[in-house]
Amino acid sequence: MKAMIMAAGVGSRLEPLTLNRPKPMVPVVNRPAMEHIVKLLTRYGITEIAANLWYLPEKITDYFQDGARFGVKFHYSREKELMGTAGGVKKLESFLDETFVIVSGDAVTDIDLDALIQTHREKKAIATIALRPVEDPRHFGVVITDQEGKIKAFQEKPQPGEALSKLANTGIYVFEPEIFRYIPAGEVYDFGKQVFPHLVQAGLPFYGSVMNEYWCDIGTLDQYRIGHYDILQGRVRLDIPGDWHQGGIFIGEGTQIAPTAKIGEKVVIGANCRIGDGVEILGETVIGDGCHIGDGVKIFASIIWDQTIIEKNVRLVECVVGSGCRILSAANIGARVVLGDQVTVDAGQTIETSAKVPERS
Repeated sequence: MKAMIMAAGVGSRLEPLTLNRPKPMVPVVNRPAMEHIVKLLTRYGITEIAANLWYLPEKITDYFQDGARFGVKFHYSREKELMGTAGGVKKLESFLDETFVIVSGDAVTDIDLDALIQTHREKKAIATIALRPVEDPRHFGVVITDQEGKIKAFQEKPQPGEALSKLANTGIYVFEPEIFRYIPAGEVYDFGKQVFPHLVQAGLPFYGSVMNEYWCDIGTLDQYRIGHYDILQGRVRLDIPGDWHQGGIFIGEGTQIAPTAKIGEKVVIGANCRIGDGVEILGETVIGDGCHIGDGVKIFASIIWDQTIIEKNVRLVECVVGSGCRILSAANIGARVVLGDQVTVDAGQTIETSAKVPERS
């Protein structure tokens, strides 16, 4: 079986984190989100993988190259302009010549793909959507099915009391090549707005399959944090780099931690880091490779990317800090601040709560 990873999007809702990288390359527990998707596919024996590219495509191709390092073979489709979800898939029609899987490059999930594919085949479906029950459907496109799972209608982000379903469309699909009959060539075309409504109207074998495993779209800053918290709380089966220690702590090779540092449970620290005296790292926190955390720094439930230096007596609470940042001594960082790459915060400088800083400050 073959698969396609949707990897062309800009990820504007994740800015400033996506100013220098496409959304699929945003780190999730110190690996690009898309790498976790590749590992998921290989877990189910899927090694022929295509990806459509548009925004900063070289960031993806330079990292994955031909895929050999990850045990797969990659095929890339570069889009001169965004072709829409279905239009991007149509460009790969000659490659996707058998039953195939579509997965978003920015999803965090441990979906059982075997179960999804089995449902698809049992129903003799042309298309099958993985559906995930959600408590609050206001933030999702939800799917209405009959008792057999056949899709009858869609509802986009319904208001409280108006939801006809609590089954969210995860953006994980199984298709037969027959789907290409319903996607015109060379046009900007969308699954949700055009292809799927046509399948419903035509009464074609189009089904939803309810998944019980974890799924999270990390397309917003809040969801990016939540996805990390869920990973570190063990709610999703994901490969976390580093050596496991008691309490759910993962520490990378070459990292040095001062004896007086206090490391709580559910923490990931990358390789070749330096953690100073009196440091406290608590809550669900991820620290990237090559970071230096100075004496007396307090970090709670934050995500810090690689090669960042945080000097002494800085406090971070629910923050996201990009790659190559420098936060100098005694800087005052408000809760839920997001710093882009290469930001410098001067000694004693204050960054207000929930601020987003896209460049060197």
